[in-house]
Amino acid sequence: MKFLVCISNVPDTTSKITFTDNNTLFNSAGVQYILNPYDELGIARALELAEGGKATITVLHVGEISAEPTIRKALALGADDAVRINSKPKDAFFVASQIAAYAKDKKYDILFFGRESIDYNGAQVCSMVAELLGIPSVSIAKKLALEGSIATLDREIEGGIEIIQANLPLAISCSEGISEPKIPNMRGIMSARSKPLLVIEPIEGPDFTHVLRYEAPAQRGKVKLVEAGDAEKLIELLHSQAKVI
Repeated sequence: MKFLVCISNVPDTTSKITFTDNNTLFNSAGVQYILNPYDELGIARALELAEGGKATITVLHVGEISAEPTIRKALALGADDAVRINSKPKDAFFVASQIAAYAKDKKYDILFFGRESIDYNGAQVCSMVAELLGIPSVSIAKKLALEGSIATLDREIEGGIEIIQANLPLAISCSEGISEPKIPNMRGIMSARSKPLLVIEPIEGPDFTHVLRYEAPAQRGKVKLVEAGDAEKLIELLHSQAKVI
């Protein structure tokens, strides 16, 4: 079998986010980038399913050369090889178009994605790629089991769990529960240096969206503490200030 794991290079959650050029550009100066945590879950589950030589794993990233340390980490975790499409990501559809163009003739059995990237939280790329390739997609998968060419997946829905079966090839976006993040060992780190990393140029993709400006969220307001036994005071504040009752 052949697996393709698509990964994002995202700012660490502890990074201080600022903007430049009149709030039209993200300021990457001093920002530490990491492998998107949800993508790590996809890699982990792919590794488990491929154990014992049952599948090969390729990791794919749409991005610039600055992302190569993140790609090497994915290789250190156990992926066999990697591909970087040499373009700055513009939006979800642009990224999906690049991935689909690369994957269309490679006959991958499963395309793994994280449920979303932790910077834009769009949760769009997996389903877009599947639509462009004409294959099924399952979003926010919490379990994945294979039996021949049939995948059984669990999705958490409001009030319960939805169990789905789908034929391969298949695109899935991975959520908590599908696996546990792996930690690269020294052997993996050393071998990652010599694993193939193919750099290809992007196709001429769609350019539908343009950033007008970025805005930071409003600062949190002050918190008022009410003694646990003072229900009347709490009700009065909810009524007069919060205006929720």
